[in-house]
Order: sequence, then C-alpha cells, then structure tokens
Amino acid sequence: MAFLLLLHTVFSRNRFNFDDAGALALATLYVGTGFHYFVQARAVGLAVIMFGLLIVWLTDSGAYMVGRAIGKHKLAPKISPNKTWEGSIGGSIVAVIVVSGLFTIFNWLPQYHFFELLVLALLLSIAGQMGDLIESGFKRHYGVKDSGNILPGHGGILDRFDSMLVVMPLMAILGMLS
Repeated sequence: MAFLLLLHTVFSRNRFNFDDAGALALATLYVGTGFHYFVQARAVGLAVIMFGLLIVWLTDSGAYMVGRAIGKHKLAPKISPNKTWEGSIGGSIVAVIVVSGLFTIFNWLPQYHFFELLVLALLLSIAGQMGDLIESGFKRHYGVKDSGNILPGHGGILDRFDSMLVVMPLMAILGMLS
C-alpha cells in the first residue's frame, strides 16, 4: 500500500503529494486498527465490551455536564473549543465513580481486582478523550464540521466511534481483550 501511495505521488502531477499520502496512510491505520479491535472484542464477552463502551459514554456525559457547569479553562481551544480541563477531569471522575459502584454493588467484572478496575477505567477514560481530540484534529485540519452525513447532527460516523477507536486497541494492549 505504501509503495502504491508513493507511486501515485509521482504520477499524479502534484495533485497528490507526500503529505496527502502520509495522511491517508495514517488515517487508514487509525481507523482500521480501531475497528479491527472492535470486531475482535466480540470474542471476549459482552461484559468487557460494555465496560469499554460504558467508560466512553460516562466520560463523555460527565465531561459535558461538568464542563457546562464549572468549565473555565480550555483544554485544546484550537482543536475543540468547547472542551475544558474541568470537564475532562470531571468526566474521568464520573467514569471511575460509576465503575467503582458497579463493582462494589453488583460485583461487576469480578476477574479484576477493585483497584485494577479503577486504574483501567481511568486509563480508558483518558484514552477515549484523546480519541475524541484526534477526530476533532482531523476535522479541523481538513476544515470540515462533520466526518460524514450518514448521522445528521452527530458529526458523522467517526464521531460516534472516535473514542472507541483508541479505547479498543488499548484494551487489547492491556490484555482485556485476550
């Protein structure tokens, strides 16, 4: 694939350059790897998949609510102007608190120790937020508001999965998907 992209830069008469080839290769790896691990996660079981999804959803919702309530310090104003440090930290705290409650009350994911699950929740929460910022960075770089129009008002398909494209590979690296 790399050879074909480089060859295309030669024969496209400067309509497709090395920057275009690099961005295309990087985006393909980013999206392809993320969805690959999303598919691989099916073999692990619903509880672990739900853990990843729940962390992302709790972080997003918590960040939005905390950021709207007390957010003052911009996290990455040139990439995502509405995100704040307070919202980011608040979202991670919400995710960790809910996971600790689920573990304590329902003995959810008993294969993990309590502290281990909290550390995983925190790491995945931060990773999910990084995935969201990566997607925002792509869109800002290319001057588009949405990554597609299949889901109007939702920023496109990649906006629905941006956090999971980072969370699922990290879950695999951490051994949760093995």
